[in-house]
Amino acid sequence: MATRVLQRLGIGLKHSRNGLNTNGQVTVVVRSLSAFREDSWFKSLFVRKVDPRKDAHSHLLAKKEDNNLYKIQFHNVKPECLDDYNELCEDVLASIHADPEYPCELVGTWNTWYGEQDQAVHLWRYRGGYPALTEVMNKLRQNKKFMDFRNERGKMLLSRRNQLLLEFSFWNEPVPRTGPNIYELRSYQLRPGTMIEWGNYWARAIEIRQQNQESVGGFFSQIGSLYTVHHLWAYKDLQSRENIRNAAWQREGWDEVVYYTVPLIQHMESRIMIPMKTSPLK
Repeated sequence: MATRVLQRLGIGLKHSRNGLNTNGQVTVVVRSLSAFREDSWFKSLFVRKVDPRKDAHSHLLAKKEDNNLYKIQFHNVKPECLDDYNELCEDVLASIHADPEYPCELVGTWNTWYGEQDQAVHLWRYRGGYPALTEVMNKLRQNKKFMDFRNERGKMLLSRRNQLLLEFSFWNEPVPRTGPNIYELRSYQLRPGTMIEWGNYWARAIEIRQQNQESVGGFFSQIGSLYTVHHLWAYKDLQSRENIRNAAWQREGWDEVVYYTVPLIQHMESRIMIPMKTSPLK
């Protein structure tokens, strides 16, 4: 019976090579099963096979010996208010950082020099994870000085956003530095599902970029814009940044890291930042 069906289809094709019979009716052509299997097998050669994950990315990539949570804040300030904003933050943020009642630390606070203009960036660390974050937020609501600061700050801002981050296990924890330094925050929006690959490549790459002690911290987002990675670097000045980055290409393995990680990126951004007076990262 299958032979007769194929013979009839062959006759129909002779009558109409363009898919239309002389009477205007449409002829439906059925591909053979063997041809379909052959085509599917060929396409399967180019389909990326992904191994199922047995655990969350945060458990596979973050440090297990501590329970640190980070918050990064981006504040876009009215240009005419930037000096007043900085003065206000230097007083209040430093007092929170120094108060042992708050289980948090101000890692660094900067103004963007190149990148988005009239912007402030603050990085906080909460030792104890989400419970520590909740404790700090609850205490700050009872802190009149902070609430007054918050109201006054709101008059100076155009917009603000934040993210909660975890630290890559292979990266050093950020520690205070003496200055003067400039800081570069390189932010990457990765394709969903590629965070593990990124971590695998950068676990090797960070050894190449540690030789000049320029690496400060590496983080990936948990809440906010997801699949976002932030790498924080410190340099003496823009010329030393260029020299150090160019020297990385002379070291074995760096070209391979760049080659394999670039396809994982949807968007990337670089900010050059200047520390505020009270920033622990000078």
